[in-house]
Amino acid sequence: MAHILVVDDDEGFREGLVETLLDLGHDVEEANSGEQALEVLQDARAFTCIFLDFRLPGMDGLAVLEAIRAEPRWRLLPVVMLTGFATSDNTIGAMTLGAFDHLTKPVGRSAIQSLLQRIISSDAPSEAVDEQAPPFTSEAAGKKPRLLGVSDTLREVQKQIGRAASSDATVLITGETGTGKEVAARVLHDVSKRRGKPFVAVNCAAVPADLLESELFGHVKGAFTGAAHDRVGCIAAADGGTLLLDEIGDMPLSMQAKLLRVIQERYITPVGTHRQVPVDIRLVAATHRDLKGMVESAEFREDLLYRLSVIPIHLPPLRERLADILPLAEHFLADAASIRGHPMRLSGPAQRLLVTYRWPGNVRELKNAVERTCALAPGPAITADDLAFLTQKPGEADSHLPAPLLEMALHEAVETVERALICNALALAGNNRADAARRLGISRQTLYAKMASLAIE
Repeated sequence: MAHILVVDDDEGFREGLVETLLDLGHDVEEANSGEQALEVLQDARAFTCIFLDFRLPGMDGLAVLEAIRAEPRWRLLPVVMLTGFATSDNTIGAMTLGAFDHLTKPVGRSAIQSLLQRIISSDAPSEAVDEQAPPFTSEAAGKKPRLLGVSDTLREVQKQIGRAASSDATVLITGETGTGKEVAARVLHDVSKRRGKPFVAVNCAAVPADLLESELFGHVKGAFTGAAHDRVGCIAAADGGTLLLDEIGDMPLSMQAKLLRVIQERYITPVGTHRQVPVDIRLVAATHRDLKGMVESAEFREDLLYRLSVIPIHLPPLRERLADILPLAEHFLADAASIRGHPMRLSGPAQRLLVTYRWPGNVRELKNAVERTCALAPGPAITADDLAFLTQKPGEADSHLPAPLLEMALHEAVETVERALICNALALAGNNRADAARRLGISRQTLYAKMASLAIE
């Protein structure tokens, strides 16, 4: 049962709304002005939410909402604004001040019931928001690039990067778009002996083919039309450090031959000169393309592929890293919430949606989804409704499920998901099983039984 305050000077509408709320089983108090509403808030026990009219005698609805948001103890209290005539100004004004929703009178019973379900499911205000342990608590804080993850597959990638850091061998990082290839390259640079030296990244797909040679090798004044000054290329700029050639699969064949020579000879020749400039770089290449397939179709040089893949590192797609989805989401949410100015959390249904979604855009899509919902969610808890844009599209049956799950027997798939959710809850709870059970929405006895059956220690 929710404790609700209805604020409206229209006695007929107020009584009708109160009757509906009482009929739905909630406890309701009334106020006919903004000033009275603030007095009730001061004197009464905590409210679950407020229904607040825009047009009130004395203080209008927006002024009341602003006063509510100015009081720290009411900062997260859901406020639903009501108006007989919705305009862009009053709608945007209300949402800017943090209104949970904006409804136009008259409001139907089903709409009220659905809205209250969203408010109650968000559990606002909730101490759990402030008490939630930050994800990746063992990771060092700071803005430096980090390849975050707890899954076995990503741990293996982290180990490979650690081993590769001790040499200067060329590294080829492969993986789908959004898996974090540039982040992996930056992490490799930061832990190598070249840390502190330049890290230069070039996206080969973003530079026009006729400018790529100048971009990489540099040029001298007068080398071509528009070359008004000498320019140092990216390879020379990375001297002593690391050069990342991102989307190497998009490099033209003519440039591939020149890059091969740089790898073999370790010098460059700027455009417009015959002068050879020695360079000392650690080369890292990255691509989402199938380079072996491109070799077979004569789109990529086989000798260059051999030179690039001295140490191959493959970043698995997020759908194959189920154990990483929720920790990453919590990490991105904590970052986004700090900018918004108040803590937020993921509800149970939202967590389940995140785990079962296919994530074709991988970690980048997850980060964007979390930032979007954090900016737009009306309450302190992100619900499944806030993530509705991720739901399955018509005609894409089962496409939201991770591919490995689709290939498993039903009991094996269920165990895989349960194991990932339980391990994540235990990690967030600091291995406090009572807290983990609360986060999962199950009893401690059920958690103990599942941990025993899944052999989770």
